[in-house]
Amino acid sequence: MREALLYEKLPDSRVRCHTCQWRCRIGPDKFGVCGMYQNQGETLYNLNYAKVSSAAVDPIEKKPLFHFFPGSLVYSLGTLGCNFHCRHCQNWEISMANGGALDYGCQEMSPQVAIETAKYQQCQGIAWTYNEPAIWFEYTLDSVRLAKENNLYTAYVTNGYSTPEALDIIGPYLDAWRVDVKGFSDVLYRDLAKVPHWRGALDVAKRAKDKWGMHVEVVTNIIPTMNDDDEQLEGIARWIQNELGEFTPWHITRFYPRHNLRYLSHTPISTIEHAYNIGHQAGLKFVYAGNIPGHKSESTSCYSCGKLIVERFGYQTKVIGLVGSKCRFCGTELNFRVGK
Repeated sequence: MREALLYEKLPDSRVRCHTCQWRCRIGPDKFGVCGMYQNQGETLYNLNYAKVSSAAVDPIEKKPLFHFFPGSLVYSLGTLGCNFHCRHCQNWEISMANGGALDYGCQEMSPQVAIETAKYQQCQGIAWTYNEPAIWFEYTLDSVRLAKENNLYTAYVTNGYSTPEALDIIGPYLDAWRVDVKGFSDVLYRDLAKVPHWRGALDVAKRAKDKWGMHVEVVTNIIPTMNDDDEQLEGIARWIQNELGEFTPWHITRFYPRHNLRYLSHTPISTIEHAYNIGHQAGLKFVYAGNIPGHKSESTSCYSCGKLIVERFGYQTKVIGLVGSKCRFCGTELNFRVGK
């Protein structure tokens, strides 16, 4: 447990958390939306500091990050709780858990141990993932600082709902911002994630790229009948093109029934391919179909000369045509983050 870094004291023994964009007003002994910040005696505490529910050595492509240290291993850590309550969450057992599960559902892992383990496992970097890392802010901040001292890359796999204040504190130490854009309408975000003011997440993603120079990739899990309409898909593609740039990878992933949306069917491959075409029509250079191993769009080809640059099948990756961030064959910039 740690005192929160970002909060203010209010009248009537309340506090306001400024870690994420809910900016929860929290009464005495009450919790924020995420379940991991509690007002104890007019002091806001983060309850899950160093509490790890999930730890694994993953290929970076699993995040998915395709243009960021391709073929490398990343030490992946998650905790409990989330500030979204998505009906289709694939990790709902940890994301929906509250503070009462911390003692029996987690192991204690200090930032120092996390970094030492990443190095021992021969990982090039560390990522905070599986649930929303912003609600683990104090721990991830201590960890990213230590990671940079140890020459490891750092990545947030996030719903993007951090406040600008939180982003600006962690920004100097964070290399990648892999953000979900779940749809492009108020109705979708309210229905799917119970989030009313989602557009702030778009602003923070742009800030991560423009102010802090982070590598940004976007993921949209396409759910039948919910966010598979052209209006939303075109909205996401245009936003990426206009605000993040045409070289920003967009991962359009196939939905598999989970949690409270088990009654829906898998996303038809034809829908994924239609979204793929929408992305390219919007001017995006790199659109990837996810959760379809062997699909032709898994691999990266140079948009200029057409040569194969990175070959992928599932999480198996072979780098063929990169020199730095450019095509080895024609010299075209391809927006890859590699090396130190």
